[in-house]
Amino acid sequence: MKEKFENEMKLEFISKSSNEAFARVAVAAFAAQLDPTIEELADIKTAVSEAVTNSIIHGYEDKQGIIKIVCRLKENEIIIEISDTGKGIEDIEAAKEPLYTTKPNLERSGMGFTIMESFMDSMEIESIIGLGTKVTMSKKIKEKEEKTEDEFEMLVND
Repeated sequence: MKEKFENEMKLEFISKSSNEAFARVAVAAFAAQLDPTIEELADIKTAVSEAVTNSIIHGYEDKQGIIKIVCRLKENEIIIEISDTGKGIEDIEAAKEPLYTTKPNLERSGMGFTIMESFMDSMEIESIIGLGTKVTMSKKIKEKEEKTEDEFEMLVND
């Protein structure tokens, strides 16, 4: 039986670094339907940036390709799939290790998957050499009653 979602959006764009900001904003605008806090939205945007940047730098390297994003809303949760048809990841477990990088010459930290995991509630990586990679992340947005008065004060006094 196919899972039922309340809303869904699909986006495809060329693997140019200038499209990374576009991807962040598009996903954030879609996630806004769940009425997230500024912090929750920042977490989502950061995780999307990391996944898209990985596709551009590692998946396609010096070639251009298409990056696809599918976002689904289910109750108070956003599920984000970011996929490419790039070269794939040889060793997913090694790639998930903090500071691991296949591009030490670039000024990158090797923290992309670590950041995605820490900012989202779940993260899964599927990859096949020569066919590409798909990262699926999800985050539950707290119900309004769960949000603290401190958060409200922070928003009001900004």
